[in-house]
Amino acid sequence: MFCISLQYEMASGKVLEETYHKWVQYKEDCVKMIVNEPPPQADVFCNRTFDKYACWPDTPAGSVVNISCPFYLPWFDKVSQGVVLRRCGSDGIWEREDSGQVWRDMTQCEEEKEITSHELWFKQLMVSFRMLYTVGYSLSLFTLITALIILLSFRKLYCFRNFIHANLFLSFILRAVSVIVKDTMLERHWGREIVKQTDVSEMLSHQAAIGCRIAQVMMQYCVLANHYWFFGEAIYLYSVLIASVFIDNNKCLPYICLGWGTPLLFVVPWVVMKLLKENKECWALNENMNYWWIIRFPILFASLINFLIFIKILKVILSKLRASNQTEYPDYKLRLAKATLTLIPLFGVHEVIFIFATDEQTTGVLRYTKVFFTLFLNSFQGFLVAVLYCYANKEVCCFIS
Repeated sequence: MFCISLQYEMASGKVLEETYHKWVQYKEDCVKMIVNEPPPQADVFCNRTFDKYACWPDTPAGSVVNISCPFYLPWFDKVSQGVVLRRCGSDGIWEREDSGQVWRDMTQCEEEKEITSHELWFKQLMVSFRMLYTVGYSLSLFTLITALIILLSFRKLYCFRNFIHANLFLSFILRAVSVIVKDTMLERHWGREIVKQTDVSEMLSHQAAIGCRIAQVMMQYCVLANHYWFFGEAIYLYSVLIASVFIDNNKCLPYICLGWGTPLLFVVPWVVMKLLKENKECWALNENMNYWWIIRFPILFASLINFLIFIKILKVILSKLRASNQTEYPDYKLRLAKATLTLIPLFGVHEVIFIFATDEQTTGVLRYTKVFFTLFLNSFQGFLVAVLYCYANKEVCCFIS
């Protein structure tokens, strides 16, 4: 999935991680200063301290101390000349506000950020995109589970064709679940409100990253499996109408290997490259796009072959329908062809249209257009598959009624 919102979210997470590591370094430097600096000459003074924001030296009573803005701030380059202030009382105790908190003036170190109309529009667009595909995947999940139960409940529906349909349904179900789980993990990983230091350390902990990465890997596997079960549907239709490969009802293994086995050939190398070269955060950002091609290439390859099969079968169907003698092609094959021909372009055309419009090259309106159509088709596709292969199928409707 080429999702801008995910990249936006993970980019913010990356800034948080870098900021936290710099804060830890700042804290360690402050602790060294507190331990190693000699005591002051003044009789009454406020003790050196670290208040989790800035490092304060010993300060004579009745004076104001200023120190440079902490270097760990993400916007430090903009406020490097600024200072943060504290006031030491005449009794040698840091002055406090009415709320009881130690008084501190850090206005010179705050980020001056104005949200532009474009940024506001972008955030609203991302919320709309996320709502769109969440609704799509949820609707698809419900209809697919029901359709799969129907196919498995009637023994008279057991046949090789429905075996492939059932696996296609299952791949769509796993894809929808994996996307929803991945979003939940990302929300838990980066979306929590930071109240105390432990919230940041927990957010950036190894255990949290492991869970998030597992969800990411499972999503990539399920997306690939979904594409290759569609590839299996295309091969089956091609076998029925044109060739005679993989058509024996007893030969389920080749299709199983294609649908569930092929994704492993690409997901495993991608995981290895992530571990060795980009072992950061949730593995959702691709700093080196060459590694992302390990996942992208097999998807585009399957989509392109599906589209070519669609063109080939369309020519055959049209020629047979025009011919006077149609006895070689029974009615069920034509019904199957019509249903599958509706799905193959639905699956393949949008991938083929954007095959040369890669993430690195698309910007602006074209990028948003690509994201919208990709998210819409990918999320609602399972719903359309369930309708065409189950709910609108005359054979299935006959058994249900």
